[in-house]
Amino acid sequence: MTFLAETGSNHVLAMDGAPEGGGRNLAPRPMEVVLAGAGGCTAYDVVVILKKNGQQVSGCDVQLAAERADTDPKVFTRIHMHFTVRGKALKRSLVEHAIRLSHEKYCSASAMLGKTAEMTKDFELLED
Repeated sequence: MTFLAETGSNHVLAMDGAPEGGGRNLAPRPMEVVLAGAGGCTAYDVVVILKKNGQQVSGCDVQLAAERADTDPKVFTRIHMHFTVRGKALKRSLVEHAIRLSHEKYCSASAMLGKTAEMTKDFELLED
């Protein structure tokens, strides 16, 4: 139940299942990878948008909390994203705008997950 995926960019990604399903718990579950991909996609967008707006952003972390349906297919039904954006003299309104743009326009992973999940988000700013 351990799988390796070779991506279109020629990278290898390991996935595994839980022991009760025959896995050895050596890597993330496939659905964890889907959720992590959405976090990475939106964090990337936020940093790019902020830099294009002249913000001195030094980092963006996104913590995701999700709920899944009880029955198959066990799609995500709720996803909350908490952004921690670091930088110097960041403008709160621009950070809020960047997060909104990512979710409404740019992040294809969030757009897909938003078809089945209620998506919520909040953020905090940390000064470097």
